[in-house]
Amino acid sequence: MLKIHFTPADLARTNVAPAVDPLWEIVLSGFQLDRLETTLLRPWVHRLRSDPARVTAMRPGARVLGVLAPRGAYFPDFLTPGRGALGLDLGLEAVRSVDVDRLTHEVHRLGTHHPLPPWTRDLGNPSSDVLRRLVDTWRSYHEAVIRPEEDTIQAAVDADLAQRAHAILTGGLTGLFDSLAPLLRWRAPVLEVDYPLDRHIHLGGRGLRLIPSYFCQGTPISLADPDLPPILVYPIAAEHRLPDQRSGDPLASLLGPTRAAVLHAVGSGRTTSELARRTTISIASASRHTAVLREAGLISSWRHGATIRHSLTDTGTRLLGRT
Repeated sequence: MLKIHFTPADLARTNVAPAVDPLWEIVLSGFQLDRLETTLLRPWVHRLRSDPARVTAMRPGARVLGVLAPRGAYFPDFLTPGRGALGLDLGLEAVRSVDVDRLTHEVHRLGTHHPLPPWTRDLGNPSSDVLRRLVDTWRSYHEAVIRPEEDTIQAAVDADLAQRAHAILTGGLTGLFDSLAPLLRWRAPVLEVDYPLDRHIHLGGRGLRLIPSYFCQGTPISLADPDLPPILVYPIAAEHRLPDQRSGDPLASLLGPTRAAVLHAVGSGRTTSELARRTTISIASASRHTAVLREAGLISSWRHGATIRHSLTDTGTRLLGRT
């Protein structure tokens, strides 16, 4: 679990970014490319994979992402500099001009988690052009993977930001955090986030910047270095992705987009709270949808301790085409 500790000064300095950060979207989209359960992003994956030119253009960047930003407990912070908030060009320039000592330290740390190919040793070598080529590769990846989706992404993020703005206007910072449940739990003065590692971030008057993300799925994510300006990248709510979901998943036309997303997410077994996190809906909404799916014979549910677990029935499995 990640625990973010606030002081009164931090409450006044906490805000929501007005747009996605393109470098975070590059890294987070890479996490989704080979996933079997990109539930709410399935239409994007389908469009990408059905366009040979886009696939060819994105492959070099995807390979680099697989090395430098593998799915797991750690990837280097220099890949997502704060200047990325100012746009792709300035963000990539910040990556290209990163301090050599910092880059070397972070790549070495990555190597303690994952084996790295020999070319990564030249990333910090000023006489090598490896870092420049990496930046060029990522620019091509962005053009192939993300640029064609910008209208869809912008509309979805704008809808999410409107929801967050309303939450702030009606409930202040507590309202904002409550609007992001169950991803976040506000237990003043600590914000709790389900996380693969146990971590504490003490803001110490710096405040927190929340950054919406189209490609973030399930769990919000933060920088690894607690001394960097504190940010929390969060997945936008499921309902704001649903127009895209309706156009890409025929099952959504049958069940409704949110219920179809829940059914896709059940898999071999999920609790109600896990389904809520994976589809970015409230626990109460997840309970309502699982009740309907259970009555239709598509899932089965049983109590396990203090939780309710759900799994696909044979009928639900066949409906999803997983037989």
